[in-house]
Amino acid sequence: MIELGKYQILEVCKKTDFGVYLFKPGEDSEHRILLPLKEVPSDTKLNDKINVFVYKDSEDREIATTAEVPLTVGGTAVLKAKEITNIGAFLEWGLMKDLLLPFKEQTHTVKEGENVLVALYVDKSDRLCATMKVYEYLQSDSNYKLGDMVSGIVYDNIDSFGTFVAVDNIYSALIPNNELFKPLKYGDIVNARIANVREDKKLTLSLREKSYIQMDSDSEMILQSLVDAGGFLPFHDKSDADEIKNKFQISKSAFKRAIGKLYKNGSITIKDDGIRLIE
Repeated sequence: MIELGKYQILEVCKKTDFGVYLFKPGEDSEHRILLPLKEVPSDTKLNDKINVFVYKDSEDREIATTAEVPLTVGGTAVLKAKEITNIGAFLEWGLMKDLLLPFKEQTHTVKEGENVLVALYVDKSDRLCATMKVYEYLQSDSNYKLGDMVSGIVYDNIDSFGTFVAVDNIYSALIPNNELFKPLKYGDIVNARIANVREDKKLTLSLREKSYIQMDSDSEMILQSLVDAGGFLPFHDKSDADEIKNKFQISKSAFKRAIGKLYKNGSITIKDDGIRLIE
């Protein structure tokens, strides 16, 4: 059976002036589709086998292509919104016919020119469509290990869990709320450290380095903040955790480690009303 939205090996059963017709070897040769002439490899003969991707053209006819597409059915990729219409957004994916992202498959209103993470599926009308509801399509079989640095795109946020990220655009990952010290929105690219690999192989991420490494950069950041503030900041080891997070975008424990380092180095004093730079 010829499968829509996938690469497959098909056989040449007819040659014409405008291309060649292909069918699935061992199946009904009446079910055949066109590979346009401009995409037919040179010296192609009858019975040759060609690896093609199958989609539908603007007239809803199955057609083959030898082009490289960024995703197949069940896969995920980041695509650019080329046009917004009354039925949804059309995404660029390297083919003559752009890919439809219906409004009902959008997790937020997509704007022209926006890059969106989508999965490819076949709808009830036997058409290829995109969806931004990608959680079930993401993979959990990466070879990443604890401590590895990775990059991914934000695709969802659930207040009770945290921010969901697709590492390399294909692997399922979560930044839990206790690791979120700055707001993240859909489409943000994040560089993160793998803090945990769960039993189901899904990844837990941290936006920060290990504490003993992160402490140095936190200390430098607080020191610079003190300089910018004229040498005094009304924060100390008993300050409210949310106030610290809003000001410095780090946890209270990270803040205490950093000012402890600065204090031991003789760079600051710590008083009941805040921290002060030693000149």
